[in-house]
Amino acid sequence: MSNALTLPSSALPVAVGSLDHYVQAVNRFPILSAEEEFELARRFREENDLEAARQLVLSHLRVVVAIARGYLGYGLPHADLIQEGNIGLMKAVRRFDPRRGVRLVSFAVHWIKAEIHEYILRNWRLVRIATTKAQRKLFFNLRSMKPGLESLTKDEIQRVATELRVKPEEVAEMEMRMAGQDIGLEPTDEEDKFAPIAYLSDPDNEPSRVIEANELERVQSEGLSQALESLDPRSRRIIEARWLREKDPATLHDLAAEFNVSAERIRQIEAKAMQKMRGFIEARC
Repeated sequence: MSNALTLPSSALPVAVGSLDHYVQAVNRFPILSAEEEFELARRFREENDLEAARQLVLSHLRVVVAIARGYLGYGLPHADLIQEGNIGLMKAVRRFDPRRGVRLVSFAVHWIKAEIHEYILRNWRLVRIATTKAQRKLFFNLRSMKPGLESLTKDEIQRVATELRVKPEEVAEMEMRMAGQDIGLEPTDEEDKFAPIAYLSDPDNEPSRVIEANELERVQSEGLSQALESLDPRSRRIIEARWLREKDPATLHDLAAEFNVSAERIRQIEAKAMQKMRGFIEARC
C-alpha cells in the first residue's frame, strides 16, 4: 500500500496557472467541525470511503498554502511548494486516527512540512550535502536564527551551535554555503541576483507555527474544560477558586471557612483533584 492517499487527479484543484485563483478556490472549501471531521475520518478509516478522504483533504488545502508560504525564502516556486505540501497532507489523511482526540490540522502539519523539506533539499543545489538529521535541522533553522543579513560573529555561531547541538564549524560552513548563493557572478536572470537568505522570516509569525499554536491552545482549553467537568462540585469549586481566577485567587483558609473544614482538608481535596485532572488530560493525549 502506498504511503500517500491516492485520489483521481480531477478530485483536487491543482496549483498551476494563476496561483491567486487557486488560493481563492481552496479558501472556498468549508472548514469542518470536529464532529464532521471525526465522521469523515471514521468513514475513510473503517470503510475506505475515498469521498470522505477527499473532503478531509479539500478542507485542509488552505493550511498547506499557509505553510508553503513560509518557505518562499528558499527561492523555489510557491506552486511547487504547495503541490509537495499537498502530498504530505494526503499522507497525513491516510495515517490519521480520529479516535486519538487530536484534530487533523495538528497531525498534518508535521507531514506537510516534512514533504516540503524533502523537496527543498532535493532541489536547492547548495544543500544537497545536508543529509543527516542534524544538518537538515541546521539548514532549516539558520535563516530564522540569524539577527540580520550580516555574517554571524564568533559568539553568534557558538550560540546557534549550542542551541542546535551541532559543531560551531558546521554552522560556519552552512552559513557560507547559503551566503554563497546571494549574488551570482554571471546571473542568468533577475531571480539569480537574490539569495534565499534575503527573505528572512519571523519565526514567531510563521503560518505553520501560528496554526500549531492556535490548535494546541484549543486542544488544551477543551481538555481543561472536560477535566473540570469530571470533578465533583466541591473539588471543581476549589480548583477554579485556587487556580483559574485571574485576580485574587482563594487561599486554603478562605475555602476552609466556606466549606467548614480544615485548611489541610482543602489541600488534600485540591491535590486529589489535580491528580485526577492530570490523568484525564494525559489519557486524552
